[in-house]
Amino acid sequence: MDYRVLLFYKYTTIEDPETFSTEHLAFCKDLELKGRILVANEGINGTLSGTKVATDAYMAQMQADERFQGITFKIDEADGHTFKKMHVRPRTEIVALDLEDDVDPRTLTGEYLSPKEFKEALLAEDTVVIDARNDYEYDLGHFRGAIRPNITRFRDLPDWIKENKEQFMDKKIVTYCTGGIRCEKFSGFLLKEGFEDVSQLEGGIATYGKDPETKGEYWDGKMYVFDERISVEVNQVEKTIVGKEWFDGTPCERYINCANPECNRQFLVHEENEATYLGSCSHECATHEHNRYVKAHHISEEERNNRLENFKELVK
Repeated sequence: MDYRVLLFYKYTTIEDPETFSTEHLAFCKDLELKGRILVANEGINGTLSGTKVATDAYMAQMQADERFQGITFKIDEADGHTFKKMHVRPRTEIVALDLEDDVDPRTLTGEYLSPKEFKEALLAEDTVVIDARNDYEYDLGHFRGAIRPNITRFRDLPDWIKENKEQFMDKKIVTYCTGGIRCEKFSGFLLKEGFEDVSQLEGGIATYGKDPETKGEYWDGKMYVFDERISVEVNQVEKTIVGKEWFDGTPCERYINCANPECNRQFLVHEENEATYLGSCSHECATHEHNRYVKAHHISEEERNNRLENFKELVK
């Protein structure tokens, strides 16, 4: 494999995010990298794909910048690019929590747990493990026994915590996310809310899965990633599937976006059922005039109507 995928972030001061974004985009394009990077006054958050030579050059340049010294890169081998384009965008936050009173992880965040310590916490009876990711990420894979917040966006997590605060207030809280960035702010938020014992998995699931001691144990399913791979394996000890097919509930780890562009819901579906239900999560989406599955497969009106009958059978 001649390519790599880099996952990284750093909370640090960037005085002029807009100028930095413009210059950084040019730098990435010169290296023929592809991916998505967010830049704000509070730091940088990104995922990139590129050749080993290009990613080495990128990491060396970042480490040479005093603002990013000590930045940790989580590295996956790949057989090609996992993004179509290169974007570097200025934002108000590098991870959107939208708090009225923002949290600076450099001054307030939960205790860091190594993968080994996190594994021990998973097994402790007095610990509540909260997944800091979105529901569709959890549904594809999660740590065994972790709590699933009913959210589709990270910014909704604080409200969910406030609504369920009484369940966890006197508990020892441990949280985790993909690469660690969401937990940095989320754990700080929990401390501001009055939770006293708050810890987080340092480096996130991505680090836990590669740790030589834990080997991803007690992770069930796959880890959702925000690139064209969609998911990656974590548990090196045993393979389990926790994802359930949208229509028939059978084990499934294949995500697609609903063919209705106004819906675009991500759901788990087998190829056969994708065809049966026109790539749609509902009858309403299947009948949408701009259904992408119908257009991409040049399905006639007669055939479309035939497949729509399948939704009636589903209701039965």
